[in-house]
Amino acid sequence: MVKIYSVLFSAICLTASAQEVQWQKDIKSSTQDFLSTLSVTVDGQFLVSGSSIQPPKMTSVSSSGGARQNNGYDFHLVKLDQDGREVWEKFFQGQNHDFLTATVATQEGGFLLAGTTLSPEGLDKKGRAFGGSDIWLIKIAENGTEEWQRTIGTAGNDEARAVVQSTDLGYFVAGSIQDKETGYGSKDVWLLKLDKNGKPTKEIVLGGSGLDEVEKMIPTADGGALIGIYSRSGKFTEKKSGAASTTSKNSSPTEKSETIDRTLSRSVAFFTDEKDGPEPQRSTSGPAGTAPAKSPVSKNSGVPRTSFAKDSENYGEGDFWIIKLDKEGNVEWQKNVGGKGDDHIRAMALTGSGFVVGGESRSDNSGNKTSGVEEGTDLWIIALDHSGNEQFQKSYSFGNRDVLMSLNTIWDKKGTASRGYLVGGYTQSEGRKEKDDETFWMLHLDEKGDEVWRKYIEGKSREKVERLVSAAMLFDGSFVLAGTSAKELGKENWKVVKLGDSQVKELIEKQEIRIYPNPVSDYCYVEIGFDFKEATIELYDMGGRLVDTVKTKNRVTKIITQPLIQGVFLAVVKTETKIVNAKIIKK
Repeated sequence: MVKIYSVLFSAICLTASAQEVQWQKDIKSSTQDFLSTLSVTVDGQFLVSGSSIQPPKMTSVSSSGGARQNNGYDFHLVKLDQDGREVWEKFFQGQNHDFLTATVATQEGGFLLAGTTLSPEGLDKKGRAFGGSDIWLIKIAENGTEEWQRTIGTAGNDEARAVVQSTDLGYFVAGSIQDKETGYGSKDVWLLKLDKNGKPTKEIVLGGSGLDEVEKMIPTADGGALIGIYSRSGKFTEKKSGAASTTSKNSSPTEKSETIDRTLSRSVAFFTDEKDGPEPQRSTSGPAGTAPAKSPVSKNSGVPRTSFAKDSENYGEGDFWIIKLDKEGNVEWQKNVGGKGDDHIRAMALTGSGFVVGGESRSDNSGNKTSGVEEGTDLWIIALDHSGNEQFQKSYSFGNRDVLMSLNTIWDKKGTASRGYLVGGYTQSEGRKEKDDETFWMLHLDEKGDEVWRKYIEGKSREKVERLVSAAMLFDGSFVLAGTSAKELGKENWKVVKLGDSQVKELIEKQEIRIYPNPVSDYCYVEIGFDFKEATIELYDMGGRLVDTVKTKNRVTKIITQPLIQGVFLAVVKTETKIVNAKIIKK
């Protein structure tokens, strides 16, 4: 349920002159705490999140202010500012174990938390339990206060895996569902489309004949989402009236579309904390595929339900299964890639011409993998256009077991074309210890996927047990690494380190001032693209009247524009070295 990848987290004191530690934050603990992710806000702050057990002798304070004894794992959140200083710390607790697995920083400045709960209603949890485990969603504001929450589940075991915010300010929540009666395989992908208030508007089930598990999901520019699935499934086949519905990986696009349309649509009854529901029932309401007929609307949830079967066999033990959804949650295309070994998808990013997908591979040239493997587990990067057609695929090796942690596109100044990619990860020894094993590294690729340079980040000061969990590149080219560190197992502290790298910084094309979103509604962010100690942001109307003044030391600053009338305004940034300006359009 909770995954942590073991690796020596070695970014405390660097030996390479091009790299510097800008700050480090240690979050102390005396128990076994699981760090799940690090989310970066639009204005460059951080939410470190995971699951914690507090010592029995201690009494925690709930988000509602009441004191109580901890009974298991809680949602645990720590917000840091741009300089790594703690802003606040929060716990959300039910009466049993609650595992926080995914968070997303929202455009308006708050966060949506998605986790897996084993708790009934009580304490911070306001929704009842529906099955063995359910999905627990909590929307919080910038200051950590709860805005709404929702429990969603079926009669079986459900897990949260990923969450993104869509362009309509709603959300896609992806997880896992296990249901022999209504599912496709042993574990399927369960996707929920929510409006901005957390009310489900659509439910989607995706699966093949075996195990399929979401590893990554990113929002797309058209309001949809791209889902990366680690798939150990073949195509789903269901017999009906003596005939089997099948698809062929060698079919032409026309033949494949016609075959997919013959796959049965299936649905599963799910419940939210607003309404109760019946036991799940199998439904065969119409054809499925890239545009399936919708299942009947549930009389309990009022949400349309659709399902999509995997349309190809696996090439090996585990493959990349990539699915593109439109803004309504319909499948536009799906693509299965892999070799005869085990290939594990880890990260995805948008590019100017489509998408780039990366992970680890143990496969040689086989299946539809055209790049081999050198030693142990190599990195495997695939670029796709907007329709899912392959542009290139490349493999890279650091020796032994290479694990990809982050994948970032380097954009041109306009933000419309890709200039290359930065890949981050670690190398871990397999049965032997070597000098460069278990160290974080960075890999710079050009726009065609060819390697430009690579570098290790080596540490001098290390604890006995250290793990790298999350790595993210910021808008200025710096990197933030989050992990756990402990002198002994079971007492893991959380550690966050921000790294500056002169070589990476040179890759980022900067504008002196950038405002987004623009046109604006209730708020916008002003990004200053040069070094300064302190800045004053002044906002003028077209008559030259000063309407707002904000002082800041941050590269990215949130400006509240809700009180402004419709029209054009001028944002003027004044620092000790420069004065720059840009227009803001209030819609």
